Amino acid sequence: MGVRLRGLSVVAGMALAQLCVSASAQMAPVPRKEWPIEAFAELPMMVEPQLSPDGMRLAARVSRNGELLLMIASIIEEPNRIRTLQLGENDLNWWRWVNDDWLIAGIGSETNVQGMPWSISRVVSIKRDGSKINLLAKNVAAQNGDDVIWVARDGTPRILLAYQSSIFGSELGFWPQVDEVDVATGKMRPVVQSRQNVMSWYADATGTVRMGVGYDDATRMSKLLYRVDGRSGFRTIDRANRRRDESMVVPLLFTADPGKAIASDDHEGTDALYEYDLTRLELGKKIFAAPGFDIDGIERDTAGTGLAGVRYTAEGPGVHWFDEGLAKIQADIDKAVGAHRRARIVSTSRDHQRMIVHVGSADQPGTYYYYDTAAGAMSILSKISENFGPGVHLSPVRTIRYKARDGLEIAAVLTVPAGKDPKGLPLILMPHGGPFARDSEEWDWWVQFLAYRGYAVLQPNYRGSSGYGTAFADKGEGQWGLAMQDDLNDAVDWAVKEGIADAKRVCIVGASYGGYAAMRGAQRDGARYRCAVSYAGVSDLSAMMRYDRRFLNHGSRKDWMKEQAPDFAAVSPINFAAQFSTPILLMHGRKDRRVQVNQSREMAEKLKAAGKVAGRDYIYVEQPLADHFFSRQADRLEFLQRLDVFLKDHNPA
Repeated sequence: MGVRLRGLSVVAGMALAQLCVSASAQMAPVPRKEWPIEAFAELPMMVEPQLSPDGMRLAARVSRNGELLLMIASIIEEPNRIRTLQLGENDLNWWRWVNDDWLIAGIGSETNVQGMPWSISRVVSIKRDGSKINLLAKNVAAQNGDDVIWVARDGTPRILLAYQSSIFGSELGFWPQVDEVDVATGKMRPVVQSRQNVMSWYADATGTVRMGVGYDDATRMSKLLYRVDGRSGFRTIDRANRRRDESMVVPLLFTADPGKAIASDDHEGTDALYEYDLTRLELGKKIFAAPGFDIDGIERDTAGTGLAGVRYTAEGPGVHWFDEGLAKIQADIDKAVGAHRRARIVSTSRDHQRMIVHVGSADQPGTYYYYDTAAGAMSILSKISENFGPGVHLSPVRTIRYKARDGLEIAAVLTVPAGKDPKGLPLILMPHGGPFARDSEEWDWWVQFLAYRGYAVLQPNYRGSSGYGTAFADKGEGQWGLAMQDDLNDAVDWAVKEGIADAKRVCIVGASYGGYAAMRGAQRDGARYRCAVSYAGVSDLSAMMRYDRRFLNHGSRKDWMKEQAPDFAAVSPINFAAQFSTPILLMHGRKDRRVQVNQSREMAEKLKAAGKVAGRDYIYVEQPLADHFFSRQADRLEFLQRLDVFLKDHNPA
């Protein structure tokens, strides 16, 4: 079933110099005593720039006129020429270079299928000068069509694309097949046919599909298919029963030795890297671990068969480079930027001679630099913020640890207003979304705005958060709205005991799961909070499960949700509207595809039906063009303006 993507085109953009600010304009400090609210609401000028293999061009998400676009720019040749991808109503999910001439991007959209809104995904290829765009698998892909499992490393414009060809589970095409695609022409060649229940395929560095993961939602059984080379047939080498919480090891990387791989495993408590023997299905030598923390992901070497580095998050983002050249460059840059700022190698050319480096800190969004190691020259590529450049540092951020009531140690990120004595401050408690996620010492526009207004902001990584190992994550099972909520209250108690916060001036603010926690706080623990704010929050777990029935493997998702919250009704704020005892601001985007707008809309209706007064007990704001991720500057600004007024009314700083 083919689906059309609307409004997709590449057009000539403004000069690169207008997007990528000159060095002379950035290096001078820009102290300011008063920042307008618009400064905090601005979209980042550049996000995730990626170099072409030769290091001569970059692709990045940039902001223009308050919206995000994909930019393709030449750095060395014709540096003042760029192209931007006009997305229309489509989402830009990811992008990467295939070779020096072609870029691919993952695009998402929503369409109506049999009376239901469906999210669809596609891959487009874009020539470096913007002269040609191909929608890949245009006439054959069904719902999911953006799973690129391999990109050629020999300079040819080839990828392996796994895609569905049917939306009907009774047809074999519902399960993805794998085709080799020439991104320059759009021509496709079948490589692996669809197999019942196999949704995920994996390829080695040569482009040979070596592994598939199958899952039967009816039986909750998984299986691992494997072959040693492209001439062999697939055989089942492992099985796992999800009902018993069994798991399988799926390699992160196939090495040059066809019987060896690199995998992550958490049998020692946290996710670490190991050698993996594919013939015996056994983990071997541990390669890397970050004590107390899970790893985030790996960086492959130039050949794609070895490790260049591994990324992890401790108090903030970190990296360990196995590549000696990159390790030395990282050490040199770290020394140059000093202890207060972090330097992160974002992208490199194939020979590691040219790279993009981000330098920033938790109190400053930072700057992207273009580094030519052969010339020994690093030049400014682009600021991230038009307002908060390298000379500006906002409120200080640090990690603290506190004990929950049952003795569990919990890390939290604390931001206090710059220049203020951190004593007796009004407090914003901000639980993160997910909930399987975490906060760390990184720039956060929302947090910095609140600190600028005079609030201390505390972001607890409550039980069930990711990044701290299996045992800590497991402590969140069955504790949605219960012990996880207690952890938030205990964070407030810590801040009060330390003298940082005024117990009578606390507001709970969050988005997504954090929005759920804010609703739950207003309903269950209203006496603790002077107000609550939920953006895109979940109010009704049962309704969320009904919405999720449209998605593949809903049974497994429901099992997981039942583990987190065995009794949906008992912990859903929508069932206890009469118990809300503190004012709450509810905001939601109508184009949110992650959490339906009805979650907030119906919560507001229940509050009204329970006798709560609009404008006094609750405020509901629906943003007609907003999504789940604040992708539009206008929506960010309206949110901060509404939040600002609400806090001044109910918890003034």
